[in-house]
Amino acid sequence: MSSARTEPVVIAGHEARFDREGGLDPWIPWREALAREIAFYQSCPSDRGYPRFAYVTFLDAEWRPHADRTDTIPATQSGMGIISYLKYAAWRPESTGFCLTTARGLGSYLIGEANTPDAGRYPSFTRSTGTRKQFPLPPDAGSQGDRAFEIEPDKGGIAGYALSLLFDATGERIYLDQALHNARVLKANQGIGDAEHSPWPFRADFRTGEGRGAVSGNMTYILRLYDAMLARGNHEFAAARASLWDWITRYQLPSADEDGALFAQFFEDHETPTNRTAWAPLNLARYLLEKRQPLDPEWRSHCDALVDFVRRTFTHREFGILVCHEQDEDKQAWGGVVSTYGAVLASYARAVGAADLASEARRALNFALYCIDAEGRPRDLFLSPEPGGWQEDAHTDVIHNFMDAIEAFPEWAE
Repeated sequence: MSSARTEPVVIAGHEARFDREGGLDPWIPWREALAREIAFYQSCPSDRGYPRFAYVTFLDAEWRPHADRTDTIPATQSGMGIISYLKYAAWRPESTGFCLTTARGLGSYLIGEANTPDAGRYPSFTRSTGTRKQFPLPPDAGSQGDRAFEIEPDKGGIAGYALSLLFDATGERIYLDQALHNARVLKANQGIGDAEHSPWPFRADFRTGEGRGAVSGNMTYILRLYDAMLARGNHEFAAARASLWDWITRYQLPSADEDGALFAQFFEDHETPTNRTAWAPLNLARYLLEKRQPLDPEWRSHCDALVDFVRRTFTHREFGILVCHEQDEDKQAWGGVVSTYGAVLASYARAVGAADLASEARRALNFALYCIDAEGRPRDLFLSPEPGGWQEDAHTDVIHNFMDAIEAFPEWAE
């Protein structure tokens, strides 16, 4: 690739820096950029004891909610946020106090305000969507692609797993109790699954269990939740976990070698049942890369298939840099999926010794880093005119990805 450029390239307000091969360099060292972002989030107002980004999905850089977007995505936003803050604290121990306080706020919001009523097929279960400034969310709180009274079972897996990690970090039983409850509700509603159906539908009416959307592509976090419960001696989940893993290995993983149809549906604001996403296969690959041989003797070939499926289906170039987009229906390089791609590709490259893929991963993560401004304010998409936006894509589903990449290649943060 030629490095000759006639005019400066500007990415999210920063003049881009390129190396001799035309690869994107960071505008600022990773450690400094991430520290600035965490420092900025220390200024987030607290409402009712929760950081504002726990219950508001669309915020501007002054912490003001977007007037035209009252919809929220509590399980994914706060669940991935808990994971991000716990991983950041492990990397930068001096930040532990603030990170644990923030993670507690996110977890307490999920438990205190974002559950279904204690009735029906999915009782007291973490919600996928809702509306801001409703404490607690009412029974008919579904928003975005969810209808009134609907939840997304896989999002309860994300929230439950994150809460189990929060218990590990704090020892506070309230978090483990909700995680265990989510796992039990999921087990009670689990089906067998086949070549056209995942073990849970993508959406379900929490009252009746009636499903909508035959395939839910994100099974990884339910698997993680079951693992977390089994590790604590809750053997009641052994059969459910085995059945889920059987479906993943028998049907979902082979799908990556074909059309990827069993990786359809993850994002809360989309309803097309055949809409495949990059998020789900990437997070399954992340899981396999963490577990490897003890879990799956074929982890290498399975990760090969998952990474290849994402690269051939969901990547495109921005300013010559290969980046990842979310899904069939949205081909923009949102911060959450770009950083997820970079992190998983980095872990894969380290595991298999692929220097070319490591370089590709680092450049994708450098691209994501350009969405942080000099004051540490992130934006959800490099095309967004101002910092802020979707808090998941700007922040909560981004930080943990940099942590995973740094674990794979510590020198990238030096």
